[in-house]
Amino acid sequence: MPTNKLSDNVFQIYFKKFGSCVYVIKLGKDNILLDTSSEENGQELLDGLEKLKINPRDVHIILLTHRHYDHIGNIYLFPNAKIYDYNNIHDLSLIMIRIFEVPGHTKDSLAFLYKDILFSGDTLFHNGIGRTDLPESVPEKMQDSVNKLKHLDYQFLAPGHI
Repeated sequence: MPTNKLSDNVFQIYFKKFGSCVYVIKLGKDNILLDTSSEENGQELLDGLEKLKINPRDVHIILLTHRHYDHIGNIYLFPNAKIYDYNNIHDLSLIMIRIFEVPGHTKDSLAFLYKDILFSGDTLFHNGIGRTDLPESVPEKMQDSVNKLKHLDYQFLAPGHI
């Protein structure tokens, strides 16, 4: 379970098996995860968090870019986390994280901007865009969502998959 340090308090955990990347933002005493990868990556995720000195009970917030199995498979590992997705994201009161609705890959896809890091989920990748041929996709909205993200002021793209 390799990890990358994206900034002083932001880390990427990625996996050998298929599943989304997991991003960690350490905000003071709050530990925020963006997505949780697929269930088969559970132990690797726990190992990555241990490497970052984070106990799963100390994860307070999980932000979901969308609800595909490869992004939500390990939610159960974090009993104290409040989970935010498209349905309740406007209840989130962290003013330093900007929220963007980006339908296309799914009708309820979200992206997040924290400082100069864009967490794009499965909307925008380093070398392309997410799939829009799935039953829950909205292909006619994908280009507008990609354009919205490309025009944001960010230095680092943190996609759902690398």
